[in-house]
Amino acid sequence: MTELIVIRHGETDWNRQHRFQGQIDVPLNAVGLAQAERLGRRLADEHIDVLVSSDLQRACSTAVPLQQPRGMAPLVQPLWREQHFGVLEGLDVATIRGQHPALWNQWVRHEADYALPQGGESNVDFHARVMRALSALVAAHAGRRLAVVTHGGVLDMLWREARGLPLHGPRECDIPNTGINRLRWDAGRLHILRWADADHLDGLPAQPSTAQTSVPDQDRGMAAGVALGAGSPSAA
Repeated sequence: MTELIVIRHGETDWNRQHRFQGQIDVPLNAVGLAQAERLGRRLADEHIDVLVSSDLQRACSTAVPLQQPRGMAPLVQPLWREQHFGVLEGLDVATIRGQHPALWNQWVRHEADYALPQGGESNVDFHARVMRALSALVAAHAGRRLAVVTHGGVLDMLWREARGLPLHGPRECDIPNTGINRLRWDAGRLHILRWADADHLDGLPAQPSTAQTSVPDQDRGMAAGVALGAGSPSAA
């Protein structure tokens, strides 16, 4: 049995702007740095055997308050990166709807095998990468307590794996910045013990929604009451 504490990185400006971050190397903003410091204090008394981080700076910076008091360097592993969103990376939702309406309408259907042009990963390929990362980690450190700082899309794949959910459709779980997610790997299966614990963030600004729409614009006619950012990977 191997225990995992899996954490989404702190906030970036692009989270606030509902931009598709994907694998672009975006830094934490001031709120994100404060969230990371709160996270470090929250977990200060918890034993961690191995600390792992995505190689993107928003994850590495979030890991700093965890590594410094323990004197441990994180294992920096690109397999824990966010999903690649191809041509849409760096664009906000309003721009995508205006410049790439067909791609937007296809993407929000959340079909498991759909990959955006210019290097995008389908959910099928992304899930396979996340599971390779997880399998390699628990095999190398079986029976230990692991902390992983990663991205919202990765956490969505872990949620689906643990719950036995399909890879198509919008995400169903909340994924707050620096939220603490406790999981267990036991006998080849992933189990969720606690999800989206963000009590350490009380008093900080409210976070952008990580909800995703699954209705293309032409099907809902840009209905009133649907948030501009709905559907964007603000959990990235």
